[in-house]
Amino acid sequence: MQNRTVLVSGASIAGPAVAYWLDHYGFDVTVVERAPALRPGGQAVDFKGSVQRTVLERMGIHEEIQRRSTGATDMVFVDAGGQEKARISGDFSGGDVEILRGDLAAILYGLTARRCTYLFGDSISALRDTGDGVEVEFEHAPARRFDLVIGADGIHSRVRRLAFGPEAEFVRHRGYYYAVAGEPLAGEHTGGPRRRTSLAYSAPGLLAVRGGPKAQHMYMFAAPEIGFADDTEKRRVLVERFTGMGGAVPEMLAELAEYDDFYLDALARVRMSGYVSGRVALVGDSAYGNTLGGFGTGLALMGAYVLAGELALAAGDHTAAFARYDQIMRRYAKLGGSSSPGPFLAPKTAWGLRLRNWFLGSRWFVMMDKFAGDAKDDIELADYAGAVSR
Repeated sequence: MQNRTVLVSGASIAGPAVAYWLDHYGFDVTVVERAPALRPGGQAVDFKGSVQRTVLERMGIHEEIQRRSTGATDMVFVDAGGQEKARISGDFSGGDVEILRGDLAAILYGLTARRCTYLFGDSISALRDTGDGVEVEFEHAPARRFDLVIGADGIHSRVRRLAFGPEAEFVRHRGYYYAVAGEPLAGEHTGGPRRRTSLAYSAPGLLAVRGGPKAQHMYMFAAPEIGFADDTEKRRVLVERFTGMGGAVPEMLAELAEYDDFYLDALARVRMSGYVSGRVALVGDSAYGNTLGGFGTGLALMGAYVLAGELALAAGDHTAAFARYDQIMRRYAKLGGSSSPGPFLAPKTAWGLRLRNWFLGSRWFVMMDKFAGDAKDDIELADYAGAVSR
């Protein structure tokens, strides 16, 4: 087999997934992760449709994900007085099975920790593709040469920047920001097993959700690109944006300082004409991310499955395998959608809010849900079982 040594950047979801499959097919895998350890908790992610389930089953983790499932959370849009205006069923927003990102990462890490080398607390600082390998410099570890490098390091991918070009060439701001704070799944039980309710408060261009599946608090607001200096400024801007809203929002803002688990970023989409460059390939959000688009985690695991499978079928010939991966994933990535949830969840006008509430109670929303579910299964997933494995 050619090109046996592979460096994967990122140990969240796509990274350990591609590491699992590469190791399964006999590659020597190293995973580098800038965080000092696995990140626990985090927002909930979901899987939907038979194709995504097939990938989970082939990895042998579907039952464990079901066991750790968060259950469904309905999002109820209410006015300042608590009167219900509209509702999104947790069966729509949570897919067939939903799990905390940290729990999923732990499952994937558990599959690979004994067979793959993990470098936590480090990151890639430089890449040089020499034609017959990739020379890699790290922030802390000694420089090394690898046959292949895979970037699985998110929308703000360093590997993409080093191998493909500046982030501004590939990442498009969608006109909104979102923030999550606190442990997720603290909603109110409404009866039935593991059924919860989150309360959503709206104003033009603003959405505040308490007790949702993503976090104890979730916020979304319309804004052009903002150059935040640090987390302190992010918190300050968030409070400024939502000050003056009614309902439980003032109480939420008062609680915000208590949460160390806080994350704010733009709704963004990655647009690329191809996901490979020489001996470097991208997988997951670094290649085809669409923030809160509803398909990112499933697409990441599918991309990991395809990339490793094509490398195995080609006996490590990266030129042939990367070309096939690029071709297949360009079609798969379309399933991730081009739409952003910002204009739908937080319309910028009062008229838009009324239209959103009406639509959520209409048969058109039911039809959209069915169409989206069918589209996610409108693909043919290759079976790489015949590829050489350990």
